[in-house]
Amino acid sequence: MSRLSPCPGLLATILLFASLLASCKSPQLNSDINITITADGETREATVSPGVTVTQALESAGIKLGGLDKTEPPLYTVIGDGDSITLIRVEEVFETEEVVIPFERQVVRNETLPEGETRLVQAGANGLEEITYRRILEDKTEISETVVKTVILKEALPEIVMVGAQASFVPLNIPGTLAYLAGGNAWIMEGSTANRRVIVSTGDLDGRIFTLSPNGEYLVFTRKSSKPADEEINTLWAVRTRNLDPKLISLQAKNVVHFAAWIPGTNSVAYSTVEPRSTAPGWQANNDLYRVSLTNSGSPKRVLYPSSGGVYGWWGMSFAFAPDGKLAYARPDEIGLVDQDGGYLKPLLEITPLNTHSDWAWIPPMVWGADGNSLYFVSHAPAPAPISGEESPYFDLSALSFKNEAAVSLVNSAGMFSYPSISPIQYVGREAAFQVAYLQSIFIDQSDSSRYRLIVMDRDGSNSRALFPPADKNGLEPQTPAWAPAEVEGQTGDFIAVTYQGNLWLIDSGSNNTYQVTGDGLITRIDWK
Repeated sequence: MSRLSPCPGLLATILLFASLLASCKSPQLNSDINITITADGETREATVSPGVTVTQALESAGIKLGGLDKTEPPLYTVIGDGDSITLIRVEEVFETEEVVIPFERQVVRNETLPEGETRLVQAGANGLEEITYRRILEDKTEISETVVKTVILKEALPEIVMVGAQASFVPLNIPGTLAYLAGGNAWIMEGSTANRRVIVSTGDLDGRIFTLSPNGEYLVFTRKSSKPADEEINTLWAVRTRNLDPKLISLQAKNVVHFAAWIPGTNSVAYSTVEPRSTAPGWQANNDLYRVSLTNSGSPKRVLYPSSGGVYGWWGMSFAFAPDGKLAYARPDEIGLVDQDGGYLKPLLEITPLNTHSDWAWIPPMVWGADGNSLYFVSHAPAPAPISGEESPYFDLSALSFKNEAAVSLVNSAGMFSYPSISPIQYVGREAAFQVAYLQSIFIDQSDSSRYRLIVMDRDGSNSRALFPPADKNGLEPQTPAWAPAEVEGQTGDFIAVTYQGNLWLIDSGSNNTYQVTGDGLITRIDWK
C-alpha cells in the first residue's frame, strides 16, 4: 500500500496565505499617554487617554478650573504623548479708596485794591472722591489695574484771592446798578465806577444767563454744574444785589442755555430749558417755558409745553419781555408772541432760516421798544441770484410796529449779531421818544465772524451815528450794549456800556466821549438797570 505525499505547489500556496494573514493583523495600540501638568505652584506627571483636550486632561487629573483661568496651550487643544500643560490662575479683584481732591487757587484782579495788595475772599477746602479699581492677578501677580468708577463725595472749594490792580481811571458817577461778570464772579457798581463790590464769588458763573431785574434789585445768573456736561450743563440762581452779605437763591432750574429773565411787574423769573447731549452742540432744545417765584415756595410752573421748535428747533428759541409784560419769541424760522395764559404761540413774521452748515443755528436777536408798541429785530435778508435765501450772508435791522401792524427795514446789512438795545424813554415836550443802539458789522458779508462797531440812531432809524470804537481800532466782539437806566448830570446823552478787549467802557451817546472803566481784561458780560 503506498503513502500520499503533499504536493509542493499546494504547500507553497498555504504558506503564502498564512503569511498574508499575519501581515494584515492590526498593530497593538498603547491605551495611555503621559503628560506633564504645572498648576498651583507644582508640576506633576499624569497619564491620560489619547485624543483628549486640555480641559479633559485637567478634569481627569482632578484639577478644577476657575471662570477666568487660562492655560498654555489653550483649553480646546488636543494633546499628545509627552506634552506639557501650564495652568494660570486668574483673579479679578475690586478695591475702593478715598482720594483727596486738592483745592485750586483762583486769583482775581480787583481794581478797588491798591496795586500789589492781596485779600482772601474765600478759604479753600479740599474735596474727596471715591475711586473703584479693577485689578487682574495671574498666579497672585498683578498684571493690570484700571479705574472703573469715580464718585465725588465732597466737592473741592477753591481758594479765591483778590490781588490789587488799581488803575488810574477817573471815577464816573453812574445811575442805577451796573453788574458785570469777571473771572467767573459777579460784581456790581453803584453810584460811582469807583464803588465796586463782589456779590457772587463762587468762580463758576458760565455767562449763559446774566441779567438784572428791571429795578436792579436782583441778578439772575447760571452756574456751571459739577456733574458731567452730558448729564447737567448748568443751574439757575438769583442773588439780591442790595444785600451787603448776599445769599444765593436756587431757582430750582437746570440746563438753561438761551433764555432767563425777570417777568416785569412780578416777583418771578421765566426760563427755557434744553436736554444735555454728548454730541454737538451739547444739547437738544425743549423749546419750553417755565416761571418760578422768588418769594413764594413751590415748584416752577409751565407756560409752554416742549415742542419741536420748527426749522432747526434742536438749537432752541429765545424770548423777550415788553415793559408791560407782553412776551415775544424768536426762533430760527419765525418771530411771534406768546399767549402766556393759553400757553401757545402766535406767529407774526416768517424768517428765512440761515443754513450755517455747522452744529449751531442762528436765532434773530430782538428787543421791545421802550413804549412796548414796537419790536426791533434782525431779519435775514435775501441775496442776489444764484445765492439761495438760506445761504444769504446779509442781515437787516428791522422794526415791527403794533400800531399799524407794519414791518420795515431800518438798517440794511447790519449783521447777524447786531443785538439792538433800547434807551429809556426820553420826553421831548409831551412826546415820548427813545433811541436804539446796535452793532454794525465791519464786513457785511461775513457778519458771522466779523467784528462790529457801536451805532446809535433814533427809533425810526434816523440820525444814525457811529460811536465806538474809532475806525482805526479793532471792532467789538458781538454783545448786547447796555444803556444807563437814567441820565447823569452834565452829560449830553445817556451812557452806553460795552465790553472791549475784556474791559468795561462807557460811551456818552450825545458827545461821543468814551471812558475806560476797568483794566484787568477779565469782563465777559454786563447788564445795567
